[in-house]
This record gives sequence, structure tokens and C-alpha cells, in this order.
Amino acid sequence: MSEPTKRPVINLADVPLRDSSNGETFAARVGSFGRIIGSTGIGCMLHVVEPGKRAFPFHNHHGIHELFLILEGEGQYRFGADTFPVKAGDVLAAPTGGPETAHQIINNGNKTLKYLGISTAATTEVVEYPDSGKFAVTSRFDWGNPDGGGIRYVGRQPNSLDYWDGEG
Repeated sequence: MSEPTKRPVINLADVPLRDSSNGETFAARVGSFGRIIGSTGIGCMLHVVEPGKRAFPFHNHHGIHELFLILEGEGQYRFGADTFPVKAGDVLAAPTGGPETAHQIINNGNKTLKYLGISTAATTEVVEYPDSGKFAVTSRFDWGNPDGGGIRYVGRQPNSLDYWDGEG
């Protein structure tokens, strides 16, 4: 017997949110719901960010394309070397690339900022973090089940091993 079809509709008010924070700068409530409604090739995440905060570090993707839709509030969009003011109704592109496509949404307003992050889905990804000089590699890694296997590595290039290291 086949698995029951998922309900292909969800109201944003019903998206389950989890707290995501680090230090004084990063704090958001986020909820990924693409898979909940049966989407396998495109992901979608609701972000709720309070004034003075940001959800994630400044970063760029090598494989995943993102697009953001500002639903409520206002803020700033760091994109490459530029910063743009954003408000409800704005759509923001975040294509793949190097540091020139690095991006971050900051709530510098005085009200809650809510936005959707829509992205292509990939099982393997490389992400760079220009502000901290880090990179992350993931493959077959399930963020919903971090202990479930796959690969996730965060590091800096100076710590890279030689290709033949440990190969006898």
C-alpha cells in the first residue's frame, strides 16, 4: 500500500516554529514547511526575527538558489558588498556564487520582521561565511535529524589536509 498523500496546503499561522539563536546577534523563530506539504524539489522556511536581530550569518551557497519574500516589517539586506533597505512586499534574490552573492537579512526596524525563504533543494551543498572565514559542507545530512547520518563539516581552509593524507 502506498503512503498517504500529504496535504498540499498549509497556512503560515500553522507552520511549526523552532527557536534558533546564538549570542546577542542571532535570534529567530524558524519553520521549514516545504516537506510538510509534500514539496521535494523546492524548500520553504518561515523566519520571524525581532528588532536588532538576524536569523543567520552572512553566507553564500555553491549549489542552492534562494529567494526571499518580506511579509511584514522592514530591515536591511546585505548582498555582496552592498546593503539594501527592504520592507513588506519586497522580493530578494540570492543566487549561487562566491562572496559577491553572500547575503543576510537584518531586522534594523522597530517591529517584528517576517519573511519566507524559498530555495532549491539539494542533498549536497557547500556554504561559505565571508565574515568569519568558515565554510560548511553537507551531503545527505538531515537537519531535522542531525544524528541520522550523512556528512556535515564546518571548518576553515588553512586546516585542510593534503589529498593523499592517510592514504599510505
